[in-house]
Amino acid sequence: MAGCHARLVRRGKGMDRQHTHSASPRELQMARSMCWHCQSEMSGEYFCDRCVKVQPVSKELDYFTCLGVPRRLTIDQRQLEARFYELSRAFHPDFYQNKSAAEQTISLGNSALLNTAYRTLRDPIDRAEYLLDLEAGSVKQIRNSPPADLFEEILELQDTLNDYRAAGRTSEIESTLRAKLQSERSTLEQRQRDMEAALQQLFVQWDALQDRGEATSQARAERDQILKQMRENLSNRTYVKNIVSDLVSTIG
Repeated sequence: MAGCHARLVRRGKGMDRQHTHSASPRELQMARSMCWHCQSEMSGEYFCDRCVKVQPVSKELDYFTCLGVPRRLTIDQRQLEARFYELSRAFHPDFYQNKSAAEQTISLGNSALLNTAYRTLRDPIDRAEYLLDLEAGSVKQIRNSPPADLFEEILELQDTLNDYRAAGRTSEIESTLRAKLQSERSTLEQRQRDMEAALQQLFVQWDALQDRGEATSQARAERDQILKQMRENLSNRTYVKNIVSDLVSTIG
């Protein structure tokens, strides 16, 4: 276990250098500036260089930095998974059963944060929403209202759903309404796929803009426009997904 800790300490130093150009000092802060155990100054990411004691991961550390992947929307899933399992082995509470109460508490907290970070980043939509949270304020600001071109269609669909719910299960009208709702479901599922394809294009544009690393007014305007489009597409997708879920729960 100590060997694993030492490798992560050395890797942590390399990751510090790797992310220095793109991450602010606040993003790389540990929960403490000194080791809680030996009071040495902290320079490693997760373990003290001197006593090799596990350190609490800062709540200010973003998920991308936590898992050692760039802040991009298209990431290497194998790299993400490998890093997750490496850190999971280092932080797993089972390895700290015979350690001090402080180390057990830290391992539990680090494991919980690591699991949340991995669940968020492995899903493309959750990853995009999280990046919006980092780059453009709370994801709660994403509107959850129907797209304008769908508004009339959704109103009619809701009426059809209400009629279907009121119809007798063996009636002829029930069969007709079910067929109509199944057709609407297929149409909406295709809309959702189209929205996800549009999001993938925006992800590529975002990553290309970040890779260019430009700080011009034009680049900032392009950045804001991409974020706005992502926010709108994510909102529209959420609305359509909820309607599809309603259809599935109603007609099976």
